[in-house]
Amino acid sequence: MLRMIEVPAHAVADELIYSYRPSLLGAPWSFRLAAGGLYWEAGRKSGRIAYRDIRRVRLSFKPASMQSQRYLTEIWADGAPTLKIVSSSWKSMVEQERLDRAYSTFIAALHRHIVEAGGAVTFEQGSNALLYWPGVAIFAAVSLGLALLVARALQTQAFGAAAFIGAFLALFLWQAGSYFRRNRPGTYRADALPSALLPKG
Repeated sequence: MLRMIEVPAHAVADELIYSYRPSLLGAPWSFRLAAGGLYWEAGRKSGRIAYRDIRRVRLSFKPASMQSQRYLTEIWADGAPTLKIVSSSWKSMVEQERLDRAYSTFIAALHRHIVEAGGAVTFEQGSNALLYWPGVAIFAAVSLGLALLVARALQTQAFGAAAFIGAFLALFLWQAGSYFRRNRPGTYRADALPSALLPKG
C-alpha cells in the first residue's frame, strides 16, 4: 500500500508525488512516479501501471463552477482503470485550491517517463470529437441568437435591455469561447505539451 500524503507534489528519492481531493467528502487521490511505474491510490484502491502499458493520455481544460481554471489529465492503460489527475483540490466546503505548479511539474515528468519506456501511446488533446463539434454548433447558435436579440433591442430603442443582453453575450463568448478554443480535439507530441491545456506558472 502507498502512504497517503498531504502535500501536492514533491520529490522523494528521485520520485515525484502528486495528490488532490476530487470531492470534499471523498478520499484523496495520490499518484507517484517511480522507476517501476506509475503508482496510484484512492481510498482502499491502489495499483501500479507500467509506463510501457499506457496506451492513451488526454489533456483537457475542464472548468468547474467553483474553479474556472481547472485542468484534467486522463490515462488509459492495459489492465487498469481510467485514471484522472486534476489540477485543483477541494480545500473546504466553499473553496477549491489550485495546484498549478505541482500539476504541471507532475504531468511533464509523467510524459518523460512514458517516452523513455518506449510504449505505443497516443497523446490526445481537448474534448472527445463526438461531443465537441455538437457543442460548437450549439455555442454558435446561442451566440447568434443573443446577437439578434441585441440588434432587435436597439431597433426598438430598448437600450437597457440591449446593454444587459450585450453584457451577457460578451461573458458567454469569453467563457464558452475559451473552453472551445482550448479543447479543440487533436493530438500532440510528448516533447511539446499544449500550453493551453496546462496551468500557467
